[in-house]
Amino acid sequence: MTTSIPFSLEGKRVWVAGHRGMAGSAIVRRLEQERCEILTVGRESVDLCRQAEVEDWMAEARPDVVFLAAAVVGGIHANNSRPAEFIYSNLAIETNVIHTAWRVGVRKLVFLGSSCIYPRMAEQPIREESLLTGPLEPTNEWYAVAKIAGIRACQAYRRQYGCDFISAMPTNLYGYGDNFDIEQGHVAAALMVKIHRAKAEGRDSVVLWGDGSPLREFLFVDDLADGLVFLAKTYSGEPHVNLGSGQEISIRGLAELLAGVIGYHGTFRFDTTKPNGTPRKIMDSSRLAAMGWQAPTSLREGFEHTYRWYLENLGTGRLRGLSAGR
Repeated sequence: MTTSIPFSLEGKRVWVAGHRGMAGSAIVRRLEQERCEILTVGRESVDLCRQAEVEDWMAEARPDVVFLAAAVVGGIHANNSRPAEFIYSNLAIETNVIHTAWRVGVRKLVFLGSSCIYPRMAEQPIREESLLTGPLEPTNEWYAVAKIAGIRACQAYRRQYGCDFISAMPTNLYGYGDNFDIEQGHVAAALMVKIHRAKAEGRDSVVLWGDGSPLREFLFVDDLADGLVFLAKTYSGEPHVNLGSGQEISIRGLAELLAGVIGYHGTFRFDTTKPNGTPRKIMDSSRLAAMGWQAPTSLREGFEHTYRWYLENLGTGRLRGLSAGR
């Protein structure tokens, strides 16, 4: 049963697990607007894959609220070459934190999932009810299976122990702290770097994979954080909730938008010998919209913020090629 309840973060001890990652760091920024105490701990102090370390730290820190954004992530090559690491590490992180949250009496836990949990051929826009209705995308199934287990764990602890543990599924993210590796990064960040380099090198064209027609939805990471805080404060229910922007754009359109942001005046050539991927992927976020939240940042504004951050951090060591943390 879906319910809306007021839950105040004021005066609470709020742990952001994965605070160094793209999503986690955005959650920390958003929580700075709340009157709460933000807790963080790095992997050099606590390995979230080790149950005893998690139990000892949480027993001492006593968080009231947990945002579980920690994960081991990667692209297609990483998923295919390190499947055991992906499924073990993510299952271990989730089960250790969720189980210990129950044991130490955490009052609210927000688990951060991924849109890859849905079947590869799910009906578009993808509704929450599409979960487990068909085969997963093989290239990231190890990560997806672990994330599905995290959702189910939150539901199980709610059913058996009455824990107020909820799950949110974000769409494709971009923004500060993204993975700007041109080979391994997310499509938006990698394309931004490709166009930036073409401008810097004076090249008159950029080659893109496929024909540019696939449609994708993108969410600014600071909007994600705002949506997660909104859910923490207003939502208490067993069903997971999609968290998208509703802003859909083709890969060609994205390239043109980024060219405008970057100031690149060359052309785009499309290598149609390369795959397009899924023709369309967009989340149905109507459940969240009905609760009263919608993403406030336009694609143009979000990518302007992101490109400015990218320029400011070139050569600083902050462009680590990481988008999630532990």
